[in-house]
Amino acid sequence: MSKFYVTTPIYYVNDVPHLGHAYTTIAADVIARYKRLKGYEVFFLTGTDEHGQKIEKAAKAKGISPKELADSVVVNFKKLWERFNISYDHFIRTTDDYHERVVQEIFQRLYEKGDIYLGEYEGWYCTPCESFWSKSQLIEGKCCPDCGRPVERLKEKSYFFRLSTYQDKLLKFYEDNPDFVMPEFRMNEVKAFVKQGLEDISISRTTFRWGIPVPFDNEHVIYVWFDALFNYVSGIGYSTDQEKFEKFWPADLHIIGKDILRFHAIYWPAFLMAAGVEPPKRVFAHGWWTVEGRKMSKSLRNVVDPNRLIDAYGADAVRYFLMREVPFGLDGDFSHKALAHRINGDLANDLGNLLYRVLTMTIKYSDGVVPEPTEDRDRELENLCKKMIEDVDRYLDKQAFNRALESIWEVIRAANKYVDVKAPWSLYKENKREELGNVLYNLLETLRLVAVLLYPFMPVKMDEMLSQLGVESTPTVKDVAWGVLVPGTKVKKGKPLFPKLDEEEIAKKIEKEVKEAEKEEEKVEEISIEYFSKLKIVVAKVLEAERVPKTDRLIKLVLDVGSEKRTVVAGIGAWYEPQDLVGKKVLYLYNLKPRKLRGVLSQGMILAASKDDKLYLPEFPENTPVGAQVR
Repeated sequence: MSKFYVTTPIYYVNDVPHLGHAYTTIAADVIARYKRLKGYEVFFLTGTDEHGQKIEKAAKAKGISPKELADSVVVNFKKLWERFNISYDHFIRTTDDYHERVVQEIFQRLYEKGDIYLGEYEGWYCTPCESFWSKSQLIEGKCCPDCGRPVERLKEKSYFFRLSTYQDKLLKFYEDNPDFVMPEFRMNEVKAFVKQGLEDISISRTTFRWGIPVPFDNEHVIYVWFDALFNYVSGIGYSTDQEKFEKFWPADLHIIGKDILRFHAIYWPAFLMAAGVEPPKRVFAHGWWTVEGRKMSKSLRNVVDPNRLIDAYGADAVRYFLMREVPFGLDGDFSHKALAHRINGDLANDLGNLLYRVLTMTIKYSDGVVPEPTEDRDRELENLCKKMIEDVDRYLDKQAFNRALESIWEVIRAANKYVDVKAPWSLYKENKREELGNVLYNLLETLRLVAVLLYPFMPVKMDEMLSQLGVESTPTVKDVAWGVLVPGTKVKKGKPLFPKLDEEEIAKKIEKEVKEAEKEEEKVEEISIEYFSKLKIVVAKVLEAERVPKTDRLIKLVLDVGSEKRTVVAGIGAWYEPQDLVGKKVLYLYNLKPRKLRGVLSQGMILAASKDDKLYLPEFPENTPVGAQVR
């Protein structure tokens, strides 16, 4: 039996499941279900990425451990996948003990081999986020991609992976495997990036503790991307179940979002080459969704919350829309009106109405029994269905979900036309029983095949449809052929598969919600006078100032705050020289919780105004007393 191994990325647990998560996972599920339908032994892996600084910080803010935070979020993903009928075989968490052992084992081996070495990491550092970024990740060339604030250049000890030594090997691998990255234009982007030259990459951190420890150096934790990527091998039995690993590896398909393509198409195969493991066969990077013509935002996410979509339209209708509306690999716009139109047009009118008409005629003209076809019947629908089977297979092999669905709908439209042309009601009146039986069989078998090929996309609704056609078993490879429907099978009409929706009412409702979401984004959060009174902001005088070593922007200040002296680390070195600050009076937030920055305990914060990447410290009259409080 042939095997097929498909994965989603593992989702970061600092967020609730959203439309992007659902899109990727549904796509992987469709492929997994289709391959099972075709007789493959399938392994489908999904899961969560649970280490890193953001998780550590978010958990600290909630007063819980990082693992407790991860545990609470994982439940949301599992519940959503259950509602979407996601047929994964294993759900991996990067906090699973077997995964951590695999990551440490590979890290140790690559270190001993010389592909990992200790060096000094120099990069762009965001003090508020406590995160390093590469130059290419910065927004506007100088700001943190997470919080939008200015970054500075810093250094710290780090373990590096010798990515630079794998440049030629990667280019040769791409040349030998032109379909490794899909769509094709993404492969061109990857090759162009590698040809520009690869630098060694930092794969450890010392600025936080929530991660897998470097096995031979407890001061460092393994960088979250090195950790996370190896889920694809640890989750399939690497070093724990070698028989399973050898059966399913290399992965046949990693489905990811385009924002993480570089990690999967460059770093991942290089890591595997270093470890002596064959790279995966394909990485498919899909596009992003906008919402109602607008860029996705936190406020707008509620408009397309996956759980809400299931409640409103049903899981299968949402699955169908996401796979049909946009060519996989390109960006698309999610619109409730477009979804409702697809449900009413494609699902209710084209498919649902065809099923209803054919079942009604079978019950009326054939006593609800599948008639026996004759050898000399017309082959119009049979030939179209055979072509449909070939087309669906060809398109899904390229992850062209919308093209596969369109090929099925060509047959559905042809079958609706066939009903009108053959006019079974006239054949019945004219007592042409043999021809009538042939027409009904052709239509019933077409509907069965359509339901079988749509099963990976809409498993629950297609189970219902097959049941109405008298087929009670889950489709298997033997069902992907013409002529399987057994004459004499009893059919039965059921409830409409896809009830019609009021498109106009939906459009009005969503338009109102989008406007409310936009207003919410424009709001500046109001605080009470009681909240403001908790902030102790005083006038302080700078007594000493010096740059923090190996930084461009950090300045260490010693302040007279009236009752005592305080030390503060401020990111103002790009706008002010230390000697110019001595003697200045500044605004100082006295009761901010202290924290260490570059080894210096910063007690509070000085306040400044900013605009257009310029910083302005407030000016005070000479006679303003030190310690005076802002009220």
